[in-house]
Amino acid sequence: MKEWFKNIGPGPLVAAAFIGPGTVTVCTLAGVNFGYSLLWAMVLSVVATIVLQGMSARLGLISQQGLAEVIRSEIKSPLIKIFALVLILMAIVVGNAAYEAGNITGGVLGLEALIENPSLQIGNFTLKGFNVLIGVLAFILLYIGNYKVIEKVLIFLVILMSMAFLVTAIITKPDYVLVFKSMFRPQVSKESILTIMALIGTTVVPYNLFLHASLVKEKWHRSSDLSLVNKDTVVAVVLGGLVSMSIIIAATSIQSSTINNAADLAKSLEPLFGSFARYFLAIGLFAAGMTSAITAPLAAAYVTTGCLGWPSHLKSKRFKAVWIVVLFIGVFCSSLGIKPIEVIKFAQIANGVLLPFIAGFLIWVVNKSSVLGTYKNSLKQNIIALIIFGISILLSVVTLIKVLHITLN
Repeated sequence: MKEWFKNIGPGPLVAAAFIGPGTVTVCTLAGVNFGYSLLWAMVLSVVATIVLQGMSARLGLISQQGLAEVIRSEIKSPLIKIFALVLILMAIVVGNAAYEAGNITGGVLGLEALIENPSLQIGNFTLKGFNVLIGVLAFILLYIGNYKVIEKVLIFLVILMSMAFLVTAIITKPDYVLVFKSMFRPQVSKESILTIMALIGTTVVPYNLFLHASLVKEKWHRSSDLSLVNKDTVVAVVLGGLVSMSIIIAATSIQSSTINNAADLAKSLEPLFGSFARYFLAIGLFAAGMTSAITAPLAAAYVTTGCLGWPSHLKSKRFKAVWIVVLFIGVFCSSLGIKPIEVIKFAQIANGVLLPFIAGFLIWVVNKSSVLGTYKNSLKQNIIALIIFGISILLSVVTLIKVLHITLN
């Protein structure tokens, strides 16, 4: 067991990054509105994530570079390189700054389901205590600048989050036969198509591809560690998928149109299944918000330093400056109740464009002998990767249509 924990790498951090408040909310709504019928979409999302994150992790290990650094070095056309780097900076850095407020707010919702949020009136503004508390905790952890410390804290939070959501799902006494069938029996309707795309989109996250490659090179430095990297990736992503499915399963037990997020679900479960259900779900939501509040600024810092050619290590002053700005924006907007809707819409569009671009670049670069040598993709890996690439294009188109439709209305 000690050896197993010793070899845990960045995988749980990646799982922590994609299971944020947004994922919890999407999975909650999927369960409330469609029951078990969309569990297959999570299985598809897990497979797609394992393929893309696996390629990103292998690239980080073998090249000992972050994904942004590889893009800078491998794209030779100056115009294409500039376009790519600007798009990445816009989508990841600006996007994560906008999403950070939601990450912190998600963690706060978990705490508010258990305890009243203390607040301080400053003129016309109300400063909320839990929002600042989560921001301060994230700041302290990142400022220490020790990868092993960050890894241990996030692994603890991921285990806490996983146990909380899994126990909640078990408490609701699901139909296990129907759950298993729904995982492998695709069901698509006109009403569920956007939710299916949302489930895939909240799991296959562009910024995770950058985060994973950078964290792998922090943890491992030898090509002989590839089996450990692959095992770490598969176990963590599957665990993350199980957590997401647990939320869908728990939400299925409540048939109510008044549930809009996991905090509502926590309150609705209590009358049916007792206070334990509310406590476990609230703890899970807090852990989900806390982990994303840490990983989003971290990913933004890795992307910025990689794109601009700055030192990409945790103790670098420029590296720290990036995550401090992202974290500050998140704390400021969430504690004052500001919702940067237009920025979030812009980030969604940028991420929609970015996902197929990064997926396509990954497939291209992991087939280059000059980058990966004998560790480049096999024919089987390429076939699977191209299918995932097709899904990323579909996801991108649906995301853009959805955002533009909302904007026009």
